Amino acid sequence: MMTQLLLTEKKRITSVDLLRGVVMIIMALDHTREYFHSTALTDNPLNLNTTTPILFFTRWITHFCAPVFVFLSGTSAYLQSARKSKKELSRFLLTRGFWLIIAEVTIVNLIFSFDISFSAIALEVIWAIGISMVILGLVIWLPFEIILGTGLVIVLGHNALDFYERNQAGSFNAVYNLVHRVGFHSFWGKHQLLILYPFLPWAGLMMLGYCLGKVLRNSDATYRKRFLIITGLSTIALFIILRFINVYGDPFRWSTQAN
Repeated sequence: MMTQLLLTEKKRITSVDLLRGVVMIIMALDHTREYFHSTALTDNPLNLNTTTPILFFTRWITHFCAPVFVFLSGTSAYLQSARKSKKELSRFLLTRGFWLIIAEVTIVNLIFSFDISFSAIALEVIWAIGISMVILGLVIWLPFEIILGTGLVIVLGHNALDFYERNQAGSFNAVYNLVHRVGFHSFWGKHQLLILYPFLPWAGLMMLGYCLGKVLRNSDATYRKRFLIITGLSTIALFIILRFINVYGDPFRWSTQAN
């Protein structure tokens, strides 16, 4: 009985691995376009004046990639709690998160710039995953309900800051941009910091992914399927409603096009 339980606890969840694989293929599609398409470096594939439906699709669909990676990182963290104590899991998330941040600042930036002086540091998706892991490594000590509530408030409510930002005439400081806004900052000498992935929404997304892990660990397959379908459809419906009213969810409001 104990042996069977241990084997069950260690069994991988195929659907999670499959989703990861699909997202990696989609990301490869986007990166291939960036390096091989004739106007990749001179035009935006989302530019409605010059794009084509297929080209637009190759860029639009990749907006699912980073959110899925971050969300499933949280899910994987919860699944690891089946074989790690909370202290071990917290230490793993903290050390892995700090390592990813260091790798982003050093290895990734060097690969993209070949600038050994690191005059420009860009914080992108690896940084976002790393800092979110650090935050999750701290909050897993909180009750599950608080983690879930905090994740929901962040993911559903962080766009409320758009209204505050819209009314600000001046620029934002680096700390605020790290939390919620893309920004470019000059430091000493020629050194500059480019913040492309503010961490607040990503941290909330990883918390919700962590909470989903509890659902995936439920032994009732009918419950799991019902929960995922209802939650997924409800979230899509909420997204459509929010974008239709064109007030909340994106600081750049949509407008009617010529055709």
